[in-house]
Amino acid sequence: MYVISVAADLAGMHPQTLRQYDRLGLVIPERTAGRGRRYSGRDIAKLRLIQELSQDEGVNLVGIKKIIDLQNEVDALKSRNEELEAEVRARMSAKEREARVFAAGTAGDVVSISRGRRPQGRPEPGAMVLYNRYRRR
Repeated sequence: MYVISVAADLAGMHPQTLRQYDRLGLVIPERTAGRGRRYSGRDIAKLRLIQELSQDEGVNLVGIKKIIDLQNEVDALKSRNEELEAEVRARMSAKEREARVFAAGTAGDVVSISRGRRPQGRPEPGAMVLYNRYRRR
């Protein structure tokens, strides 16, 4: 955590610029009990990005705010997507574990067998019937 003067030096800006960015909501530092600003390494990186967008790309502060908000939204959506993909994988593996395959046994009875396995023995011609409730496409 850095005080405002050190953060300004690290970002190559004036401390008043950091105060303005705080008022605009571009970079919101943590506060001490006495209301002093404390900037993290992530805040410094964001300040450098703001400086690059402003000076090198010519984007105004309102545009920078929108870019940062959209990037935050993209990050949140990526995180949620990863959560959902993990949930789908977990449900699919659970479904596969629960899925059963049925076949006609050698005596003509219906038996449950593991996926990818064949019934033991040799059934009479036309006696074997496979049924898979969760057929893969």
